Amino acid sequence: MLTGDLDNVVNHLLSLSGRLARVGNALNNLDDSPFPGDLQSLLEKQRILTHKHEDSKELKENLDHLECIVFDIPANYLSEESLADYEHFVKMKSSLIIEQRELEDKIHLCEEQLKCLFHSLQPREANERSIPAEVGH
Repeated sequence: MLTGDLDNVVNHLLSLSGRLARVGNALNNLDDSPFPGDLQSLLEKQRILTHKHEDSKELKENLDHLECIVFDIPANYLSEESLADYEHFVKMKSSLIIEQRELEDKIHLCEEQLKCLFHSLQPREANERSIPAEVGH
């Protein structure tokens, strides 16, 4: 149960961090929007997301504390080597979730870049096809 809760909280923290970053980028790129409500809307989103992020960090701290308490239970039943493996598993789980999210974000960014590159090349390819072969060479 503890590792499942840890997964959920870490994923939630990563999601909120990403959303906060996007709102921050949107605020930085807002340059005199013709819609005055845009700034207020983004600031409100930022305030709400920041509050949720702080709550999630507190929840993560509570889970870390609970992990220390729960760790004593398997310590009574597992060998020293198995206990070290368990502790390593719990610590690595969060790191691997973070690494997985970073890789997924990089893949998504690459896919977006490929899509933009593909779209930027399409008009050029269409123009090259419309030029007769004698003129193109």
